[in-house]
Amino acid sequence: MSGCGRLLGRTGYVIARLWCRKMASAVEAQKPLIAVCQMTSTSDKEQNFSTCSHLVREAAARHACMVFLPEAFDYIGSSTEETLRLAETLQGDLIQRYSSLARDCSVWLSLGGFHEKGSKWDKDPRISNSHVILDAAGDIVSVYRKTHLFDVDLQSGVTLRESAFTVPGAEIVPPVSTPGGKVGLAVCYDLRFPEISSMLSREGAEILTYPSAFTVPTGLAHWEVLLRARAIENQCYVVAAAQTGAHNTRRTSYGHAMIVDPWGAVIAQCTEGTGVCYAEVNLPYLQRVRREMPVQGHRRPDLYNRVTRKTPG
Repeated sequence: MSGCGRLLGRTGYVIARLWCRKMASAVEAQKPLIAVCQMTSTSDKEQNFSTCSHLVREAAARHACMVFLPEAFDYIGSSTEETLRLAETLQGDLIQRYSSLARDCSVWLSLGGFHEKGSKWDKDPRISNSHVILDAAGDIVSVYRKTHLFDVDLQSGVTLRESAFTVPGAEIVPPVSTPGGKVGLAVCYDLRFPEISSMLSREGAEILTYPSAFTVPTGLAHWEVLLRARAIENQCYVVAAAQTGAHNTRRTSYGHAMIVDPWGAVIAQCTEGTGVCYAEVNLPYLQRVRREMPVQGHRRPDLYNRVTRKTPG
C-alpha cells in the first residue's frame, strides 16, 4: 500500500471509530441506565450515609446516570421524639454531603424521603417528608413534600401515625427533566392515590417514582400490584426504591425495590438485604407503547369530576 493509501486507511479507521462512538452515545441517550437502591435505615445517620454512599458509588461505576434512594434514606427513628431530634433542614450538613456525593460521582440523585425540619419549627416542631432531586453538580433541582400521610391500624397489629410528626405537603410538583427521562415525584403512601400519577403523566412524566418504606403486611399484599398498575395505566416506567428488614424492635419493611416498564413488566428487582438493581429506560419503547395504545388521548376529563344522577323513569 502506498503512503497515501496507508494514510487514508488510518483516517478511515479514526472516522469509523468516531462514528461508532457517536452512535453509541445516541443509543445511550435513548436508553439511559438507572439504578434503584434497597437498604435498611436505622437511627444511626452516619452508618446510613455510609451505606448510601457505597450504593451510589457502585451505581456510578456501572455508569448509571441517576440513582434512586428510598424513603427515609437518612434515618428511621425508634420513637417520635428521636425522629424529630434527628431532623435537619435542606441547608444542613446531610444534604450538603449528598450534594458532594452527587458531584463526586457525576450522577443525579433521587433522595426519596428526607426528614426536613418544617419552616415554622420553633412554633410547630414537625417535619416534612421531602423527596429531593439533586443534579450531577449537586444542586437541588426539585423538592416534593409528601401529601398523603400514612395513618393506619392494621389487623396484623401494625399501627403508624405519620401525621403525629409530619406536615402534609400542599402541592404536586412538575416532572423533572433528568438524564434518565422526565421524572414525576411521589413518596410511598402516595402510590395508593392514582390521581397524582395521572396528573404527572399528563404533565409529561416518563418515569414515576415511589421511594418507600412499605410495611411487610401491606407489601406482601399490594406492593407489586400497585406499582404495575401505575405503570400500565400511565404508560410510564415506575421506579420504586425501598427499605427492607428490621430497622428497630418496632418496625420492619418489606423491601423488593423494583423497576416496572410501561407495559407493566417487572424488569429489575432487588433480592433480600441491601443492594442495587439496574435497568435501561428505553424511551423509544415507551413512545411506541403510547402510540399503539393512546390512552391519554382517550381520557374523558369532561366527565371525571361529576357523576350524573337521573331520576328513574
